[in-house]
Order: sequence, then C-alpha cells, then structure tokens
Amino acid sequence: MNNRSASIAVAISVDHPLVKPVSTSGGGFYVTAFALLIVMGWAFIAWLTQYIRGLGVSGLDRPVYWGVYITNFVFFVGISHAGTLISAILRVTGSEWRRPITRAAEAITVFALMVGPINVFFDLGRPDRVLNMFLHGQLKSPLMWDVICISTYLVSSLVYLYLPLIPDIAELRDTGIRPRWFYRLLSLNWRGTEKQKHILEKMIRVMAIAIIPIAVSVHTVVSWVFAMTIQPMWHSTIFGPYFVVGAIFSGIASIIIAMAILRKVYHLEDYLKPIHFNNLGILLLVMTCLWVYFTFAEYLTTFYGGEPAHMAVFYSKLTGEFAPMFWSMGILCFIIPFVILAVGRFRTITGTVIASISVNIGMWLERYTIVVPSLSNPRLPISEITYYPSWVEISITAGCFAGLTFFYVMFSKIFPIISIWELKEGGVDVAAGEVISSAATSGKKRMQ
Repeated sequence: MNNRSASIAVAISVDHPLVKPVSTSGGGFYVTAFALLIVMGWAFIAWLTQYIRGLGVSGLDRPVYWGVYITNFVFFVGISHAGTLISAILRVTGSEWRRPITRAAEAITVFALMVGPINVFFDLGRPDRVLNMFLHGQLKSPLMWDVICISTYLVSSLVYLYLPLIPDIAELRDTGIRPRWFYRLLSLNWRGTEKQKHILEKMIRVMAIAIIPIAVSVHTVVSWVFAMTIQPMWHSTIFGPYFVVGAIFSGIASIIIAMAILRKVYHLEDYLKPIHFNNLGILLLVMTCLWVYFTFAEYLTTFYGGEPAHMAVFYSKLTGEFAPMFWSMGILCFIIPFVILAVGRFRTITGTVIASISVNIGMWLERYTIVVPSLSNPRLPISEITYYPSWVEISITAGCFAGLTFFYVMFSKIFPIISIWELKEGGVDVAAGEVISSAATSGKKRMQ
C-alpha cells in the first residue's frame, strides 16, 4: 500500500452506485429470489422422490452409473477455476484493469464449489454412503484425492474472498447499513491504519500465490477420477492439462456472463467498462484455441491407435448416437466464439456475452460426451444400453444452476460486488469510475 489512497477523499453514502445494491432492495430482487427458490424447491422434491423410491427413478443403470450428476460435478468445479485463479494471476502480475472484476470472479469460485460436489451426493443415491469416504477412505483412491483437493480449494477460496472484503465491510459498517452488528462483527475492527493495511496486503499476496497451484491441482485430480481407470477414452495421460484448460475456458465465460448481468442490473457501466470485456474476451479467445488443440490431440491419438474398445467410443461420438452432442460441442466451443472474438469489432460487450453463453453450453456438452459414451460402450457384451436423463436428473440440474445463481444474488445483496477500496488504491475516483491520480500510470489507459 502507499499513501496515495489517503489523498482520495470520497464520501460513500447509502446512495452510492457500489453501495446502493446493498442498502436498497427493489421488487426485481424479490421476484428473482422467489423464482430461484421455486426452482430449488422443485429440485428438492425431485431429490426427495429419488431418495424415497431409489436411484432407479433416474436414468442411471448399469453400466451407465455416471450421467448428468457427474457431468454437473465436473462442470461446476470447472467454472470455479477461473474466478479465483484468474483473480490470483492478475493480482500477482499487477494488472490494474483487474480491480473492478476480482470480487465478482472470486464469488463464482466459492459458490460453484459449494454447488458442484453436491452432485456426487445425488449420484450416490444413499446419502449415508458419504460417511464411508471419511470412515473408510483410502488414500490410494482418486476419489479421496478429490475430497482432499476440493475441500482445500474451497477453504482457501473462502479466505481469499473474505480478506479483500474486510475494508469494504468496514465501509458498510461506518455507513450505518443494517444489520450493523453483522458488518461490525465481520469487519474485525478494521480502522484502515497503515499497520492493518500492510498486514492485509501481505496476507492477500500470500493467498494469491498459494491458491494458484491449489486451483490447478483440483481439476487435475478431477480428471484423474476418470484417467486412473482403464475405461476406453478415459485412460489418457493428457486428461490432466485437458481438464484444466477446459475449466479455465468455461470459468472465464462464466465471469463475462456474470459481469454483464451485474453491469445491467446494478447500473455499473462506469465501473465495468468495454475494456474489461475486451480483455476477458481476448483471454477467452486464447483458451478457445488451447481447448481445440487439446481436443484435436486427444481424438487424433485415439484414432491413430485404432484400439477396438476405444474406437467404439470414438465412432459413437463422431458418427453414432452421441454425434449431435459432439458436433454441437465443436460449434459452440470453437466456431462461434472464435468467429466473434477473433474480430476486434465483434469483441463488444454483447459479442463477448454471446460467445461466453455459447462456450458454457458447449462445455457442459463436452463433459457429458466424456462421461456417458465411455460407459455406454463396455468391453463385455451386454444387452442394448440406452441412457436418457429422467425428469429427476433434469430437475436437480436446474436446481443446481438456480442455487448457484441464488447464492450469487444474495452475496451481491449483502456485500459490494465491486471492491471499493481496491478501486481507491488503484487511483480511481469511485464516485465517477475514472482515474484521477496521475501516479496510477500502469492502469490509467486500461481504466479509461
């Protein structure tokens, strides 16, 4: 920290654009929250039906014992990557343009990690079996690696989200927003002294560095749940980096979508600017190219090997029953985002949002075409296999997306979704969203 921020005197009131979403609640907030709660309630009824009648009410059966639930698990853990990971990398590299987007990104990580692993709970059928992981877990099992890595990542992400929140929580406390006891408790007696600033900044730097390898390890281990088996087209050494690239790919797309919604709903046009969407769009373009490279390498290696068990899965994707999903995945994850993002004049806010929606739909299909086709083509002869998600699985999936959205909406209602103190430290007049300090040369051009 430096003394530059001390010279920027900005009165934060309850009507300030960055505080108003916390201090006031319009009808739209209640309608949105109520609608999301209805979807979550219906998902709970679907799960209760599954719990009472058994896992047979889902489309799962031998040998397709993993389906939509595990697809959701991989997808949500995937989108959790870009939030904290991108934020940490941008902090470490000192990128000034990151300041308005870090908190929105970090919140996605926490809530996606809360929603994703619940799908494993749904897939078990019997909830009591979760205890077996802790009572009889074996460290040689990739499933235990998953439990350890995801738990570590969730705790680290919560700490990493909370630390930069402390000065803003103190701001809300001093503004008098209710409940005052809540903000007073979470502010940890923050007074903004130089000693407190030094300690906070040091802790944030340490967490930013530590969380990068943790984030990379999580989706690598998720991939090993598949790759450590000998199932056709799962047993692949490339799955680790392939899953990490896919996770960052879908995560960046999720950040862009969330930013666009926040910008529109909370009228944050002065803070979330076209340059932020342009920069994230360029990152998304890079990840688009990396994703198609890894996908091509994976399928080329399988085709060149020509092993019958693998080729059965290979052709079921390219020309068989999963071909519509596979080719839709290719169009949604590569053709559409590449055409939009590779051309500068298309890389607008609208363009990057369209590309991001396309990517996230495509990446869900990619996870599905990884999970289901391999299980639908077992080595041993078996009667005809047909797996179709039932209304129970579809309802629970809708509930998971609604849950993630609900947590995010509630977070933005309780805390400022854009970090006020970080904008001040970057030399930004938070009353207008403009750079006012000539000393902030590293971020001046990016913020204007």
